[in-house]
Order: sequence, then C-alpha cells, then structure tokens
Amino acid sequence: MFLFIGLRWIGKKHVGEMAPFDLLVLLILSETVQNSIVGEDKSLIGGLICAATLLAIAQGMNWLSWRSKWLARLLEGTPKVLVRHGERRTQIMEKELVTVSELTEAMRKQGCSNIADVRVAILENDGKITILKRQNTG
Repeated sequence: MFLFIGLRWIGKKHVGEMAPFDLLVLLILSETVQNSIVGEDKSLIGGLICAATLLAIAQGMNWLSWRSKWLARLLEGTPKVLVRHGERRTQIMEKELVTVSELTEAMRKQGCSNIADVRVAILENDGKITILKRQNTG
C-alpha cells in the first residue's frame, strides 16, 4: 500500500509515461523493498525509509527537471525526427536503432501507407513513434 501511494504521489499514471530516470528509480525501489522483505534485514521500517527516500529523490528530480530544461534533456532525452517531408533520416534511425519495419508499422498504425505522405515522424522520449501526415492541398 505504501508503494502504491508513493508511486501515485510522484504522479505517473502509466509505465509508458515514465522517463528513463523514473524507470531506474522504480527498479531500485523494487530491489530496496525486496531486500527489506526477504533479505537479512527483516525490518519493515528500514525498507519503508529506503523507499520513502527514493521516492522523495525522484520527486525532487522531477521538480528540478521541470525547472531546468537542461536537466530535463539530460534525464529524459529529446525527441528525434526520423522522417522529414517524406524522406527517411537514416543516420538518426541507425543511431536510435529504429528499423524500417518499426517505422512502417508505426505508419500503418496511424493510418499512413506511404512514406511520401509523411510530413514528419518523431521518435518520442517514451519510445513511441508519432506520425504527422502531410496536408492535402487541392
């Protein structure tokens, strides 16, 4: 119950909304609480103190990244443009390890069958690919 309340306190509704730092805190948090439950130290209070400390640090980092764009970019990364005006940016795709089939799948899911119809495809910080189609003029 304590962990549920703590995770709601830091404000993440879904795992997909987590930045890499938040996911790291969650993994460390699970290890910390696990040690207090089954480890040599069977102290529940010790585990709760560790969990509360980690959640407070995470909340503090969220607040700092909200105040500082530089820190936000460092912790969360920046979206990357994979396609611009119908042309794949292969160097960025290679750097981000995004395959053509992954891009094509994202295009199909968002109702775009031809790369020429893509104005921009963006790899978001959470790993999703957003497709913006070209406007039909005519």
